[in-house]
Amino acid sequence: MSTPNKDYVSFQHVKKTYDGINLVVKDFNLDIAPGEFVTMLGPSGSGKTTCLMMLAGFETATGGEIYIDGVPVNNLAPHKRDIGMVFQNYALFPHMTIAENLAFPLKVRKLDSETVQSKVQSVLEMVELGHVANRYPKQLSGGQQQRVALARALVFEPKLVLMDEPLGALDKQLREQMQMEIKHLHEKLGITILYVTHDQDEALTMSDRIAVFNQGEVQQLAPPTELYESPSNAFVAQFIGENNQLTGVVTHLDSTRCQVQVGKEQFRVKPVRISEEGQRTTLSIRPEKITLQSENTQCDNQVSGILRELIYHGDHYRLVVEVESVGNLIVKLPNDNRTQLQLTPGTICRIGWQSEDCHALDCLESESREVAA
Repeated sequence: MSTPNKDYVSFQHVKKTYDGINLVVKDFNLDIAPGEFVTMLGPSGSGKTTCLMMLAGFETATGGEIYIDGVPVNNLAPHKRDIGMVFQNYALFPHMTIAENLAFPLKVRKLDSETVQSKVQSVLEMVELGHVANRYPKQLSGGQQQRVALARALVFEPKLVLMDEPLGALDKQLREQMQMEIKHLHEKLGITILYVTHDQDEALTMSDRIAVFNQGEVQQLAPPTELYESPSNAFVAQFIGENNQLTGVVTHLDSTRCQVQVGKEQFRVKPVRISEEGQRTTLSIRPEKITLQSENTQCDNQVSGILRELIYHGDHYRLVVEVESVGNLIVKLPNDNRTQLQLTPGTICRIGWQSEDCHALDCLESESREVAA
């Protein structure tokens, strides 16, 4: 029996426990539209891979229901779900040539030899590996093997492809190249992709939407820009990108802004997870939202501090400014080769930020006030 649903994949109140007591996935709900690229992002052990394996059929849901194209699949064998899979370790057959590896899922589906040969050649050209058809996996580089693994997942033209940390074994430059290749293939083919990673940059680069996991629960599900610019809680703010987090107390609250005391300072900020005055809160402010203040610039919040570090990063400078009773604040300034070169560690500088760029979230207690995720 199918259920009417415009979404191609649907998790409805899905739970998973291995010992009958502790839930590794807690009431998971997620709808994925046809052709959408959704990433499940989170630290190790947060439940994201377990959700992927339940969709693939390699794990059984303890509760709830999973649908693919409106059809419940909880009791459907993995090979009947018609899903393409890409793993971190490639999972290629070492005794088969590349062409034989790609032909395998087609022969299992009992396609004729002419069709198999045509599809193998087509998918090899798509990933620009037509010249390696007769080689064995061990004769290819890591990047080439991963492209073959991707081609094998696409060769039988599935509507849904699952990817579990597929780029984790590659070096940084190759990983970034493969990110764009996967993104472009997704745009070209229009397939639905569910992707698992703990790499936040990877998720932000590739995804239409990202589900941020922590301790078996989705903390926020949103497009990359919304996750970064408007985190819904302190965990998401800390996990996505580099971030300053300051703990304080709400001293005033109105409909659009609130006043928060941090140490001896009072900051005007945007309330996100604030319900009343006197509440403890974690303020979240991105380093690039903080600017150096001159006599002609005015931000809603301004403080003076001692410059402790000035680090050159090519396109930007990274500053660490120590503010009395507040702590260290990370500041990222674009490299304009003028103002920054006049600064030296130990000097006093004034920094500031607008209230709309600083979010008052739930209180995430931490000994360290400088957080780099």
